Amino acid sequence: MVDHTAGSGEPELRRELSLLDSTMINVGSMIGSGIFLVPATVAMYLPSSPLIIIVWVVGGIVSLFGALSIAELGAIYPKAGGQFVYLREAYGPLWGFLYGWTAFTVIMCAAISAVAVGFATYLTSFIPLSETGIKAVAIASIMILTGINCFGIKLGAVIQNGLTLLKIALLAIFAVMGIFVHGTPLPDQGAQSQPGSLSGMAGAFGLALVAVLWSYDGWIEITYVAGEVRNPRTSIPRSLILSTLIVILIYILINITYLSVLPVAAITGSALVAADAAKVIFGPGGMPIAALCVIIALLGTNNGFVLTGARIYYAMAADRLFFRALAVIHPSYRTPVASLLAQGIWASLLVLTGTFNQLFTYVIFASWIFYAMTAGAVMILRKRSPELERPYKVWGYPVTPAVFILFSLYLVFNTIIEDPRDALIGTCIILAGLPAYFFWRRKSAPR
Repeated sequence: MVDHTAGSGEPELRRELSLLDSTMINVGSMIGSGIFLVPATVAMYLPSSPLIIIVWVVGGIVSLFGALSIAELGAIYPKAGGQFVYLREAYGPLWGFLYGWTAFTVIMCAAISAVAVGFATYLTSFIPLSETGIKAVAIASIMILTGINCFGIKLGAVIQNGLTLLKIALLAIFAVMGIFVHGTPLPDQGAQSQPGSLSGMAGAFGLALVAVLWSYDGWIEITYVAGEVRNPRTSIPRSLILSTLIVILIYILINITYLSVLPVAAITGSALVAADAAKVIFGPGGMPIAALCVIIALLGTNNGFVLTGARIYYAMAADRLFFRALAVIHPSYRTPVASLLAQGIWASLLVLTGTFNQLFTYVIFASWIFYAMTAGAVMILRKRSPELERPYKVWGYPVTPAVFILFSLYLVFNTIIEDPRDALIGTCIILAGLPAYFFWRRKSAPR
């Protein structure tokens, strides 16, 4: 491993992110379209108010276990790249590269393009757009956010803080109005239609949990910019844990809001649950209010993805495992401008070549494979490198990472069973990184 962070005489990343910045990056990345779309899927599988709340609690706990586990790695290796660094240290450079390769080709760039398409789609509530227009707006949003984040990480963080605090405020107003003004106590709605057998209920709960965990995804984002966090050995674990707890609270409150103003049957059959609930709470003007909330949420999510994702490819390039130009830091703004631009261009191309659902499936399958491996890295490094300084240690070790690994593997195998075609495509994308890895290894070898 080569250390490219100091002593090279070249511009370096600046540690400018506070604990607030770090927490808002994670919260903003997590609260996207999931909380507005997924409740209908959950209600379809679990037509009971208590079970709906329980599955969101369980999904939050699983995500918290992931945050608790990977926080230990973030405190040990407070460097740019996040999972690329952790997998490289635990499993070797090949696995770090395969993660970084998959992040660029699918995980991060596909997520950026999918969220951008969602943003543009909801914008049609205010501006009529054709299918081509939706793609054009999606690409424009990607490039604008990319441009903003080229001018310093602090500027990107300020934008993220503003968008995230705004979406939290809007969701808080929505919850207060729904629960305390227009809501009624939660009945056990739809209880008679619950699965009849224990195995049937377990299966339905598992399918609902898959959707819920997707909604919580994004809690790891701050680790990708760990090289720019002040006091990283304490701030990174704190921001990971605090942001996950904040989102758990918000998600539970929003689901209680939905269940306070809509019967479960209405939630199940709704394509736009938030809009239907907003119409009950705010009257005829509820639809545009809900659309505005989603637009702000998606914009904040994508700003977080754009800001953090580019640091993965920067770290790969600094290790001479990717295009060397992507390791260049702007002398004035101290951002990986080339990496940001490469990410923006590829994400824009994905907008033109794939649908939201396809991209979303590829992202889930690929990302959870590496989540499981990253949590496993905590155990491997505990045994292999006990001498490493660990400012933070996982609470409840080894149960906490083990539980998270089991749920991650469940998501992977569920995708294989339910959607083998897309799982195969995801696998091929990962394996396509093998020849690329050997190419860059050979290219970087001393002559």
